[in-house]
Amino acid sequence: MTIKLNFIGILILGILACQTAGVQAQKGLTDSEKNWPQWRGPAETGAALFGNPPVEFSETKNVKWKTEIPGKGHATPIVWGDQIILLTAVATDKKPAAGELKQEAGRMGPPSSGTEFIQKFQVISVDRKSGKINWERTVKEEIPLERTHNLGSWASDSPVTDGENIYAYFGSRGLFCLDFKGNVLWEKDFGQMEIVMSFGEGSSPSVYKDKIVVVWDNEAGSFIVALDKKTGKEMWKVDREEKTSWASPLIVEVNGKAQVITAATNKVRSYDFETGELLWECSGLTRNVIPNPVYADGTLFVMSGYRGNALFAINLAKAKGNINDTDVILWKYLQDTPYTPSPVLMDGKLYFLKANNGTISCLDAKDGKVNYINQKLDGIVNIYSSPTGAGGYLYIAADGVVDVIKAGASFELKAGNKLDDTFHASPVVIGNELYLRGFKYLYCISEK
Repeated sequence: MTIKLNFIGILILGILACQTAGVQAQKGLTDSEKNWPQWRGPAETGAALFGNPPVEFSETKNVKWKTEIPGKGHATPIVWGDQIILLTAVATDKKPAAGELKQEAGRMGPPSSGTEFIQKFQVISVDRKSGKINWERTVKEEIPLERTHNLGSWASDSPVTDGENIYAYFGSRGLFCLDFKGNVLWEKDFGQMEIVMSFGEGSSPSVYKDKIVVVWDNEAGSFIVALDKKTGKEMWKVDREEKTSWASPLIVEVNGKAQVITAATNKVRSYDFETGELLWECSGLTRNVIPNPVYADGTLFVMSGYRGNALFAINLAKAKGNINDTDVILWKYLQDTPYTPSPVLMDGKLYFLKANNGTISCLDAKDGKVNYINQKLDGIVNIYSSPTGAGGYLYIAADGVVDVIKAGASFELKAGNKLDDTFHASPVVIGNELYLRGFKYLYCISEK
């Protein structure tokens, strides 16, 4: 009995020690790191810096709440404080008046979007604790001039926040700055995109210090622009020799200087955050670049996987000018890379899916050493969301299933969780809660 009690006491102390360490770790994080301010997480690596959500769940297990969300939107939610912010496009039964043409900021023409009904473009705030909708704000009502992919939506660009305001981006609808009560403070119209093959829009903006940056890559004139985040005033704008791409800009500090990194078909480029000056560039990615760049410990990783495969590891401290065929590119990996999903960079390992398939690979970030390749996930054939890392696991959401695999050098499937929804938005983790935005519902997964 004494031995048993001692064992239990040691176990309890161990649990308490782990909980205390977790609390201390969380206390050491900034507000931005404790929240989920942009779609790839606090460090834009696809990984939570602190969290331990459930590994196993279902419609009847570990669902804290489940809220129906109006309309259709594949944008990954963001979280700040007690608010979850989502974007959606809600179809109405309203049609424009006969012969009416849309005339806004130089955009004019008949509807050509495959729908004859007006869409309401909405920003929605959901309470983290209860799942109740705090407020809904319609920022635009119109018929989209462009078509979108049948797997996409007119609300696929994720919002971002700096903790002061919400920046909701709807591509050809514009960029809207709102406060956390849903009031629109300013808006910016960039024109009308012309996306290749009517595949639809999907790049998200990035906010850093005093600016918000938008990449506008399409078939009708591409550019990158930085705006004053308080007013929407244009700070700088640079034309880009690019066609359509969907990767979001990544802003990092290197040698005390911030740079904006963009991945696209023709070139990977880096711009000075303050001026827009081109700092360095390289070519070598495939067409239709979608995966986001990720960065940690001085190394940048860029990849794409449409009609080819490309993954480069780049030493940012040495990058300057044209870096093709130089030692600035530390290593390359030219197979099994993703088309749509972005990678996860966590604990020195790089995880990525193959094309849009349900197979995953893991490399060491330092040297590209292969830990495993093309391991089959459970119940996932096609996937358009990106994996999310947290608590030593990766959460991978697709059609009616959320697989959980153990992070590390060897592949281990821990759970294949079934839910009554389809997921194109990526999982979000805050603390011990997992948020999943489906076609119909927003789930909060947590041990009760």
